[in-house]
Amino acid sequence: MDQPPNQNPEPGSFGTGQPQPPPPFSCTYAPNIPELLQQMNVSIAISTYQAGKVILISPKNRDELIQLPRNFAKPMGIAVQGQKMAIASLSEVVILGNAPGLAKDYPRQPDTYDFFYTPRATYFTGEVDIHDLEWGNEGLWAINTSFSCLSIINDDFSFTPKWQPSFISGLAPEDRCHLNGVAFEHGEPRYVTALGATDTPGGWRENKATGGILIDLQSNEIILEGLPMPHSPRIYNDQLYLLLSGTGEIVRVNTTTRKYDILKGLNGFVRGMDRYGDYLFIALSKLRTTSKAFQDLPVSEKSAFAGIVVMYLPTASTVGYIKYEASVDEIFDVCVLPGTTRPGLLNTLKPEYKMGISLPETSFWAIPQKPPEHTENKS
Repeated sequence: MDQPPNQNPEPGSFGTGQPQPPPPFSCTYAPNIPELLQQMNVSIAISTYQAGKVILISPKNRDELIQLPRNFAKPMGIAVQGQKMAIASLSEVVILGNAPGLAKDYPRQPDTYDFFYTPRATYFTGEVDIHDLEWGNEGLWAINTSFSCLSIINDDFSFTPKWQPSFISGLAPEDRCHLNGVAFEHGEPRYVTALGATDTPGGWRENKATGGILIDLQSNEIILEGLPMPHSPRIYNDQLYLLLSGTGEIVRVNTTTRKYDILKGLNGFVRGMDRYGDYLFIALSKLRTTSKAFQDLPVSEKSAFAGIVVMYLPTASTVGYIKYEASVDEIFDVCVLPGTTRPGLLNTLKPEYKMGISLPETSFWAIPQKPPEHTENKS
């Protein structure tokens, strides 16, 4: 069910006189965000493994946003290519395709969606902790964090290993370096990030705050090290950007000098980034103070909220935000959905996705068949 985020939630009270908590998934946002998305003709998809949701955020009009949360088991990486979306979850990767014909007669909300993602295939990978996900020239690529490798996802195997860092001595489900992000160039993986150059099970944890690395896949060299939890490397206009999650910084890397410039610092754990035009959409997470993984990071004391910050790239200035007030504390990925201001999405957890039948020229919603009645022979 679509849910309109509350820009200014009304305070309420229980019998104790305590303030009423905000509704699930309610959020506030800068007044210009709905109009900005509407002008760009885009929506946003985010994944939150902590809440077990993929959430589509769209402009309802020039002043309001509307969101559509869907359940997935530990969703992380999201990849979009044309009419297709891929979502990495706990033990599988789900491929969805746009079925505009099904949107028109969708039984729950007919004539509502201008884009309608419906399940097309599921690849059963096992619990390999897929992080970044991206389509390339060879198919669908995944950062396989558990096995410390880059993999291809298809129906041949659970996954096909394609590359490992030179310091990784073997293929094993031991999360030896916490490989987590990949940047593509001309359809091929070019740079990856990891939280340590370590070759023992969970070895990166000992120095996670300052042990991060950036690897150039062409030379198979570490070109940056000592990074505070790098994530989400991306190549935009032939320049390499990445997020330093431990300090809340967005940086641009000079791969020749092997140095980087800090474009902006944010008050939060930055992880997940996408670009549309001159705008960067950056995901922030609100760190759990009780988490052993986060409590000693430099950004932990100033981590204020989970949501999205929109940055105008030419000036590195913040132009808007979406701030969650409830339910969402950690976001892994953010993905811009071009050409849609009201996308719909079906998961595979409810049977209605089986009723939608999409053909090249037409679409149908099947009528569920009633089970046959069993009658006893009374003769």
